[in-house]
Amino acid sequence: MAAVADATVPVAALRHKISRPMVVAAVLVVWLVLFTVLRGRQTLTLAAADLTGLHRWLNDVNDSIGANRNSNPVFLYFFNEIRLVIDNLVTFVQSLISQPTGSRPVPQIGWLGVVGLAGYVSWAVGNWRVALLAAAGFTFFGLQGLWQESMDTLALTLSAVLVALLIGIPLGVWAGLSDRFNRIMTPFLDFMQTMPTFVYLAPLTLIFLIGGASAVITTVIYAAPPAIRITAHAIRSVPETTVEAADSLGATRTQQLLKVLLPMSRRTVVMGVNQTIMAALAMVTIAALIDAPGLGKTVVQALQSLDVGTAFNAGLAIVVMAIVLDRVTTAAAARTEVRRAGGPFLKWRRPLLAAGGVAAAVLVYLSHTYVWAAEFPGDGAVGTHIASAADTATTWLQDHLSGLTNALRDALTNGLLNPFQTLLTDSPWWLVGATLVALGTVLGGWRAGVTAAVCVGLLVGTGLWSDSMTTLASTAVATVLVMLLGAVVGVWMGRSATADRLIRPALDAAQVMPPFVYLVPFLALFGATRFTAIVAAVVYAAPVAIKIIADGVRNVPESTVEAATSAGCNTWQIITKVQLPMARGALTLATNQGLIYVLSMVVVGGLVGAGALGYDVVAGFSQGELYGKGLAAGLAIVLLGVMFDRITQAAARRTRA
Repeated sequence: MAAVADATVPVAALRHKISRPMVVAAVLVVWLVLFTVLRGRQTLTLAAADLTGLHRWLNDVNDSIGANRNSNPVFLYFFNEIRLVIDNLVTFVQSLISQPTGSRPVPQIGWLGVVGLAGYVSWAVGNWRVALLAAAGFTFFGLQGLWQESMDTLALTLSAVLVALLIGIPLGVWAGLSDRFNRIMTPFLDFMQTMPTFVYLAPLTLIFLIGGASAVITTVIYAAPPAIRITAHAIRSVPETTVEAADSLGATRTQQLLKVLLPMSRRTVVMGVNQTIMAALAMVTIAALIDAPGLGKTVVQALQSLDVGTAFNAGLAIVVMAIVLDRVTTAAAARTEVRRAGGPFLKWRRPLLAAGGVAAAVLVYLSHTYVWAAEFPGDGAVGTHIASAADTATTWLQDHLSGLTNALRDALTNGLLNPFQTLLTDSPWWLVGATLVALGTVLGGWRAGVTAAVCVGLLVGTGLWSDSMTTLASTAVATVLVMLLGAVVGVWMGRSATADRLIRPALDAAQVMPPFVYLVPFLALFGATRFTAIVAAVVYAAPVAIKIIADGVRNVPESTVEAATSAGCNTWQIITKVQLPMARGALTLATNQGLIYVLSMVVVGGLVGAGALGYDVVAGFSQGELYGKGLAAGLAIVLLGVMFDRITQAAARRTRA
């Protein structure tokens, strides 16, 4: 027995000494050694114009659905009816504010009425400052020469938000009241929020065709999860003692919901509406790829023709719309809190609101009756000047900074991206797959390893292994840059309240902007290359990573930092030996969110030369014979997102444990 006990001691000590980073390093070393021996073998490369059996089968499915769409009962009595209802809703909203109807050459409500309504609604739910912002923002759309495009985008967004809230809030209430339903919904919501926006487009066009109705349906699916999740959280956050008090007074379940739970969670629910609107606006702009009208189509066409000026003008309009919608709903949430607190604030507002309502009604009447109040005056000279200035700035940047930007692009591309991409694409597929499974198991546990194995197998089945590895390379490089930037700025914000106050508003504003907008300035700087997509992905994903890391550093107990200071540690030692190690959970969560955001942006970068899976999806929309390949590319993007998400989430849980 003594001999056995003595033998187990070195084994236990050895296990203690072998840390997780050491195992990860060993896996990577084995991969590099085998790569040098097996480079170029079994890489599963597929040319851009080549199709696999799966791609041809998906093309046949698309053709079959198109041929039987009006005879198959499932489409005839279900999918077609859904499309018809949504199409009628979209047409109705467009006829109100953006598109001529019948014999009218203008919408039912012209520009003056829309500006008046926007200002009045913003004032009613918020305050006079956001009302001025809304009126100025909507007027700016007309000055840009993008009034109809802006109203088309607004019409699609409002239609999608209406449907998403009609579905999302009841489901959220149900999930908040029922633990069982919440457990059922959570995996679906996680999956839907993990999928990049591109992925929703291809399969839904297979069912609902292209156009405004399909764009709204796609947007509803993308925008509903925040409403469901935040509403459920709001209901669950109501203090249990309050519910018990209502129950003791004899309130029924319905009375508890209507009189206690919903009123007390109203502010959080309004914030859920804010997130739903932001998600809907982002998706509506991307839905231009499936022929959705509006600002997104202008941006897509400009990006495809490398017209930076036009893209910048339309992108600026999208940013303004996002800011207006965000500020209005944020002010509405704050107003809800003030109203719940009570006080005399409502007394003096009611007469003014009534007068404002009359004024808005007059403006609506004028815009409905008179052409001068319906058609925005002017020729969009402001937009022309903005586009011209953007083109001039682009030319100046390319003439004077091309040496610097090209050097930066080449250094990162040749020094980091190309070697890593070569390692992924020139290694045998089974070697990369085994490495991913091993890393998933080491970092996230056996469940994450199994998930990685399933995803690897399905990626091989899509026939797009090489393109998937190219996308993986860009995503990994961009995520490393996001985490480096996030660590530097996040630690600064976590340690300095002043830095947090100065930087956080800029991060909040950056998270409002839809993904398309980030491509425009970097297209001007770096041209149509995959590096453009990587830089845009870094800027797009950095705000969420920075805020998570900042919060993690700030939550390190002050007593621990003081103890390290009293022990003689300098600032660098406190950061590296105390705060970052104790914020490992936040770092892992930031990596998870950074990966998902980066993947979403990298595939959108297919519009500006990023290639790989993003290009496959875009080509599938524009070339009928590549539709099946585009659909398979969407599946590959989902698999990459699921694999990244599960491994990093499991790693975060293990870190917290």
